[in-house]
Amino acid sequence: MNRFIKTLAVGVTAAALSAGATFAADYPDRPIGVAVSYGAGGATDFQARIVTMVAGNEDVLGQPIYIVNKPGAGGRVGWNWFATEAEADGYTMSAYNIPHFIAQSIKGGVSYSADSFEPIANWGADPAVVVVGKDSQFNTINEMVDYAKENPGKVTLSGAGLFVGHHIAALQIEKATGAKFAYIPTKGGGAAAMKAVIAGDVLGGINNLSDAFRAQQAGNVKILGVADIERNTEFLPDVPTLKEAGYDVDNASVNFRGLMVKKGTPQAVIDKLAAKVPEMFAHARVAKRMKAGGSPMKIMSRTEVQAMWAKRQETLKELLAGL
Repeated sequence: MNRFIKTLAVGVTAAALSAGATFAADYPDRPIGVAVSYGAGGATDFQARIVTMVAGNEDVLGQPIYIVNKPGAGGRVGWNWFATEAEADGYTMSAYNIPHFIAQSIKGGVSYSADSFEPIANWGADPAVVVVGKDSQFNTINEMVDYAKENPGKVTLSGAGLFVGHHIAALQIEKATGAKFAYIPTKGGGAAAMKAVIAGDVLGGINNLSDAFRAQQAGNVKILGVADIERNTEFLPDVPTLKEAGYDVDNASVNFRGLMVKKGTPQAVIDKLAAKVPEMFAHARVAKRMKAGGSPMKIMSRTEVQAMWAKRQETLKELLAGL
């Protein structure tokens, strides 16, 4: 009887592996959706549309990728949906934002954690920057900080949500300077946060370098500082880091972006995506469009992303406990 059960188990396992291999060989045989947890026009949406533009090429995935926006609550709406309702079949992927979803899961009140998802590859690393309107009284980050110290809570800063990179940068700036700012999470993500700065609804904002670069190029904002370890010499060579300005703010808020699938997706599908997606990100057409849009790229493999997620998990637990 035991021998029969063992033989049956081996047969079932072999059949499952065979079915998985067949599925992977045919995958993808239809378009693939990517859920973006932020609104249309923001940095994540803008970049996701660019980095997936060549997916339909025969030497990439051979099927197009389309974007589905699921914005709300700083990304929580979209990632909750992905973790609880999306199919784990490789035909629905999601864009991820780090530190966003990891920080949110640490703070609680959501239905996901890093263990809910499987990373595929990373396409970019977008630092947080401090921006003000073109006619702002502030021309340096030091002027803004000094004003905030003299007027606690009166410097309003827009951002894409709670416990996203923008919010983390704002908390770090407060801790490093001793100044009190009024951080205002906006509905609609980074695009709405930038509109609030341009319209003068707030005195300043924390946003992505890519969004801010485009707004600066259009003559709508001034960028006062970058929350990163080194200056961004490619896009903002004349803008100091916050460390250069004298404030102990590191790169914990840098927004890493990439693609992931739901836990439980067949391993053969994950392996196929992990092999092809970095090639898609590295395509010359993609690189050209990303550079034109002021979007810093940082292509990382699945293995590299797994290590980055684990490191950020540790860093954010310590950081958020201190803040």
